[in-house]
Amino acid sequence: MTARRPWEDGFSLADFLRHLSPSLKGRSCDTCGRGHSSLPPSPRDAVLPEDRSIMGSPLKSLVHDDDRYQRSFHLFLERSSEHQCMRDFIHSKLPDILSSIGDGKSHLNVIGVGSGAGEIDLEMLNELHKKHPGVTVDNEVVEPSSQQLHNYKVLVSQKPELNYIKFTWNKMTASEFEERWKLSETTKKADFIHMIQMLYYVKDPGATISFFQSLLDKNGKLLIILVSGESGWGKLWRKYRHELCNTEISQCVTTGDIKSLLDSKGVSYHSFDLPSQMDITECFTEGDEKGELLLDFLTEVLDFNKTASPELKDGVLELLRHPDCSMESEGRVIFNNNLGVIVIDKPN
Repeated sequence: MTARRPWEDGFSLADFLRHLSPSLKGRSCDTCGRGHSSLPPSPRDAVLPEDRSIMGSPLKSLVHDDDRYQRSFHLFLERSSEHQCMRDFIHSKLPDILSSIGDGKSHLNVIGVGSGAGEIDLEMLNELHKKHPGVTVDNEVVEPSSQQLHNYKVLVSQKPELNYIKFTWNKMTASEFEERWKLSETTKKADFIHMIQMLYYVKDPGATISFFQSLLDKNGKLLIILVSGESGWGKLWRKYRHELCNTEISQCVTTGDIKSLLDSKGVSYHSFDLPSQMDITECFTEGDEKGELLLDFLTEVLDFNKTASPELKDGVLELLRHPDCSMESEGRVIFNNNLGVIVIDKPN
């Protein structure tokens, strides 16, 4: 439940590399989740993505150094309000969304795509239980990381009050889950499906959304959370997509992109804005260790400050400080980390 990274929270670089397939070379990974869970695809014979050469300077993805990634990611969590804005949404807006699902059934089916260690899943399930206190729940957990699934299981074992939920553990990616589901020819439908911070890591976000929407039962809801197209991330990616977005690992996709896709297909949806911010002041102090870690996280480039060309570095720093991306308050530079929520109903 957090930043858009496929190898965090116990999912090591070695795990990530094991999940990178040579067959995906030149394409975005078909994966499952960003910080809420953020996990890459399941493969075989992993290879590292090649370096990106930008203006003559080779740039390596941050995934090449798991220790540095972990430090930059945890600094991001420390400096941002991302976790809190998600929780605020879950406790204030989600209950109304969940109130109409189920159509009076005594049993509900839930699918969590990229569930990570389960903290956010359980908060959503708790809100579901409050709205439908008498029902039992079948919860399909889709998660490629063994460590994350283990952590989730430990968390569940500490909460005996969850005995109304049957957990089914699926150690696989979203695409593997889709393939297995189709092969099973099951007629089972879902009342609530959530995909939090995971569409950055699928090969075809539109196809992924269409498949999971097709699983919805009457009054079912599909919940998607991504960074907002109007966030600083969206502005950064629009200007420096070619330089910074390594599509062998992830895609620079925002809620704005998903809305445009849904609009083009005539799919109706509801959307919500989740205001979030991140203090990036140290990024503008030359040689500041925390600033360099934050720059790595923002650009997804290992040692960006040292390896980017002067032109790219100056351009990125100028944009990060620009009012389009950040505001200045009491001497601090506050980056726009806004998220967006999209809720889709069962197709007509």
